[in-house]
Amino acid sequence: MKHIAAAFTLFTRIPVWKWVNIPASAYSTTVVFWPLTGWVTGGFTALVMYSLATLMPMFPAVVTSLLFKLLLTGALHEDGLADFCDGFGGGRDKESILRIMKDSHIGTYGVIGLICYFLLIVGLLTSLPPVLAATVIFSADPFSKLCASQLTNSLPYARPEGAKNKISYARMSWRQIILNLTFGILPVTLLGVIMPCALSGLLFPLLSCYALSLLMKRRIGGYTGDCCGATYLICEVSMIFGIVLINGICALF
Repeated sequence: MKHIAAAFTLFTRIPVWKWVNIPASAYSTTVVFWPLTGWVTGGFTALVMYSLATLMPMFPAVVTSLLFKLLLTGALHEDGLADFCDGFGGGRDKESILRIMKDSHIGTYGVIGLICYFLLIVGLLTSLPPVLAATVIFSADPFSKLCASQLTNSLPYARPEGAKNKISYARMSWRQIILNLTFGILPVTLLGVIMPCALSGLLFPLLSCYALSLLMKRRIGGYTGDCCGATYLICEVSMIFGIVLINGICALF
């Protein structure tokens, strides 16, 4: 329970630490339960989106639900995406990439990355019917976090001095990998019930995660926390992109 509480404390703004005494050692396994936090963040976003879509057009419903999601997560992952874009866009070697990502200021690449992400995710979700859009965001959140969490198993940590938040993720045991997979895959079954052909969209985040892991390995020799956050958001928007694309193809036949 303390490991789950640590995950919600780290990845959301829910004040779990007020009710649970969390030891520092519990934070090393939080990535195992990262997809589980997606049940809450994705579920809350989907609920707000669907509820508002019954009262107003999809565009303001989607934008408002994403704003609530940012409040729930503290824009933690969006900060990682901006740092990732700045670092890999402006850095020439490992040292400069890591230095730029550690800088708290946002640059041109970070701004462009965030704009493209929000334009894509809002445009894609507003193109879907409310029920399907809510199901997609609920499924994509945990599954994309599942994909991103695998970076900690496949790559070493890139900074020799350790994480800037002083939290180092331990590699998962087989039991933890099974838990991680379960939390990430279970919500996708709901999507499969509503739209079976949409499951083909899972290929998009898997390929995105693999491509990003190769990029990280080549450019900085591993991952950082910013890399994990960026990978989650890129996998999320690529999964939604794939589902919208497949939905359009299915509509033609």
